[in-house]
Amino acid sequence: MKVLIAGLGSVGRRHCRNLLQLGVKDLVFYRSHMGSLEDTEFSSHPQEEDLNVAFSHQPDAVVVANPTALHIEIAIEAAKRGCHLFLEKPVSHNLEGVDELLKVVKENQVKVEVGFQYRFHPLLIQAREKVNQGEIGKVLSFRVQYDEHLAEIHPWEDYRNSYAARKDLGGGPILTFCHPLDYMPWILGDVEKLWAFCSTNDSLESTTEDAAEIGLKLSSGAIGSLHLGYNRRPSRHGFEVIGTKGSITWEDSILRQFSPESNSWKEYSVPEGYQRNSMFVEEMANFLQVVEENSTPVCGLRDGLSSLRLCMAAHESSEKGCMVSV
Repeated sequence: MKVLIAGLGSVGRRHCRNLLQLGVKDLVFYRSHMGSLEDTEFSSHPQEEDLNVAFSHQPDAVVVANPTALHIEIAIEAAKRGCHLFLEKPVSHNLEGVDELLKVVKENQVKVEVGFQYRFHPLLIQAREKVNQGEIGKVLSFRVQYDEHLAEIHPWEDYRNSYAARKDLGGGPILTFCHPLDYMPWILGDVEKLWAFCSTNDSLESTTEDAAEIGLKLSSGAIGSLHLGYNRRPSRHGFEVIGTKGSITWEDSILRQFSPESNSWKEYSVPEGYQRNSMFVEEMANFLQVVEENSTPVCGLRDGLSSLRLCMAAHESSEKGCMVSV
């Protein structure tokens, strides 16, 4: 299989290394050479600055890993050529071009995987199973925090120039940290309505919001909130889900389940040898299986678009000061 990598920032490089680890050696790069990382690691592979020249290598699949605001254009061009797509999250920074992408993907029978790697986290998979099996009863409420400091997302570069800090490139915590807007509906069920408040910290010198508080009402009746932010040191990423028969909490490598019957917590850890990159390896392995064996992606295009619509609804709610149905 020949794979074209569009974008060679940190996540693009991660996907390259993982593809090589998985046995995919025929790689081509489409890039601007404007990134802050060194250029020598993949110098043995063809690197093109013109998109048409890049496609002349006739790739079977394209990994779209450039800044968020540039995803759709490349994804559409790739799909028109029948290339299968691994599309980094979020799908885009708005909904422009989404209908065309859906159309060309369908017309050309293109397989699409969206890069929400937390669907491959062993403890989130376990949490989803516990909820689906009714181990904590009916879900009543939940709380998520995804909070880092903007300057520490990519510490090797001036964060003010990074996509995460720039509205024109699709930055801001709602889009950059949109993982919970994918995995919470995946675990708990569809979102019916949401509201959001955003704040701006001028000292960060970004052109995006710096924090968002988002309230969700699920179709099941459960309610919850997400805090996505650029201000916290140290970083924190975790959640709590409360049900009628107990609760579960997750943070990094520990999942905990409380049982009222025993009045105690039970802890579950990640498997031995698990590393953060394990999620990325497994999602890429799933994409290769989708392409080569015609299997179903763990996170397909419509899943990715569902989370994007929640991001857009959060921005709309904050701007208009109202609740939004989704």
